[in-house]
Amino acid sequence: MCRTNTFKIIMLGPSLLQQGGISGYEKLFLAYAPSEVQICHIITHEEGSIALKVMIFLKAIWKFLWMLIKEEVDIVQIQISQRGSVFRQAIMILLAWGFHKPIILHAHGSQFHLFYAGLAKWIQKLLSLVFGKCQRLIVLSESWKSFYIENLGLKPEQVVVFYNPVKIPAEVPDRSISKKVNLLFLGRIGQRKGAFDLIKAFSFLPTEYKARSSMIMAGDGDIEQARNLVTTLNLENYIQLPGWIGSDERDILLTKADVFVLPSYNEGLPLAMLEAMAWELPVIVTPVGGIPEIVTQSENGLIVNSGNVEQLSDAIKSLIGNEALRLSLGSKARTSVFALDIKNHWVSFLDLYRSLLNSNDQ
Repeated sequence: MCRTNTFKIIMLGPSLLQQGGISGYEKLFLAYAPSEVQICHIITHEEGSIALKVMIFLKAIWKFLWMLIKEEVDIVQIQISQRGSVFRQAIMILLAWGFHKPIILHAHGSQFHLFYAGLAKWIQKLLSLVFGKCQRLIVLSESWKSFYIENLGLKPEQVVVFYNPVKIPAEVPDRSISKKVNLLFLGRIGQRKGAFDLIKAFSFLPTEYKARSSMIMAGDGDIEQARNLVTTLNLENYIQLPGWIGSDERDILLTKADVFVLPSYNEGLPLAMLEAMAWELPVIVTPVGGIPEIVTQSENGLIVNSGNVEQLSDAIKSLIGNEALRLSLGSKARTSVFALDIKNHWVSFLDLYRSLLNSNDQ
């Protein structure tokens, strides 16, 4: 996806067809790129066999090197998470540094702190050196900024907070006419996102509350395990697990939902939560990653502790039983993410590009 003039950016990241938060971010970022920005997206990772992954990465190195040699780039922008992503993109950082190109590293990893803590000390030091070659490290919250400064020895001015952006729908449905309260979970089905806790929490609801509600849990991951749990707890009439869905289906589910639930154990700043808030949904979430910087308890959402199934069930029960609270939290949730509109995100990025190129010219 290349346009005309002014800023020539190489973006290195996973395939846009891949499932997950980074590819979702990339698609939104590219879709709203202003005309003065020319972005060439190079795929560094794609799901599949090891042979396919190696081939994709080697192809990315070749294409990246060719563009660096031809000097068809002003800034290198690298999307990174944890585990294999870190080591792949470390190679790309060193290549860009070797060609004296300004580097923006964009950290999305929800479990980077756990990954980093498990590394040998010499690998930690090596990564600190590599990360230090970047002019800017973009993180998703103030808490993540503190982590990278304290643990990787980066300078405070190197690390900037850009909250994840969201597309704000022009209109949202009138949910005051809902006859049944529809709960929605969007994300990878598994332990990290609290999917199994959510199913158990729903099972704790009194019978009359179950009868007044339903839940859709959309996403890939441990779907069979989740379905088995639903069957074991006799919840087949209440909970649906459709698997991974596309963006159009996601928007349909968001229009039909009344409450969004994401009881995660680790997060960066979940796009799914921000999308739900933009659709004027009250959210039930956990105080992990950047979430507490966006969601305030009983103001624009409800916060429960990770792994506390009873607390999660009580929060769900309170929103099923209290329409006024649902509508009030949803209205404030939507207002609170207006500042995160993708257009504002791009204004921040243009300022960042200009500052890097100006400092590079001096």
